[in-house]
Amino acid sequence: MKTLQRYTFLLLSLAMLTSCQTDYAALPTYNGKKQLQAVIEVPAGSSTKLHYNRQTKAFEAEQQAGKDRVIPFLPYPANFGFIPSTETNAQRKPLEVVVLTGTVATGTVMEVIPVGVLQLETDGELDHKIVAVPARPSERTINAPDYNSFTADYPAAKAILQHWFVHHNPTAKSKFVGWRNEQFAEQEIQRWMKL
Repeated sequence: MKTLQRYTFLLLSLAMLTSCQTDYAALPTYNGKKQLQAVIEVPAGSSTKLHYNRQTKAFEAEQQAGKDRVIPFLPYPANFGFIPSTETNAQRKPLEVVVLTGTVATGTVMEVIPVGVLQLETDGELDHKIVAVPARPSERTINAPDYNSFTADYPAAKAILQHWFVHHNPTAKSKFVGWRNEQFAEQEIQRWMKL
């Protein structure tokens, strides 16, 4: 009888835990302090492509030919994720964000400041990556609160991001289009926010 009670208790506990999972895609775009939020999927330095699965509410390795997709290039040069409560196309793909700071764990929700937009053309479609730094100065490795500072003080960081995103996935046929400033980033965020 005690074994059955323990088993029932474990099942109920598991059910409660899974029902309480955070829905990262549904978090507000801006928190209560009006700070932009970013959800980290792939930590800087990782080669495994992770994504957030809205159905399972879990971060999962992207699959390619039945195996975890590993980037056949250098690891991610920055933390990669998405802006919650945004959708950019019919597949409900959220607006992507690159957060310039030290390695941050998958599932971390960060307050960020956009400093620009990396514009690419991927498979014939315009593809925007919001580039951001942490809102908290103590979490920054790059001290650039805006596009002009980022451009003037960190041109090599811009070049690294540009080249990495063009070359990390040879099957995507990505081309560099240009860079845009933080005002353009805010417009893109507003454009794709779910109301």
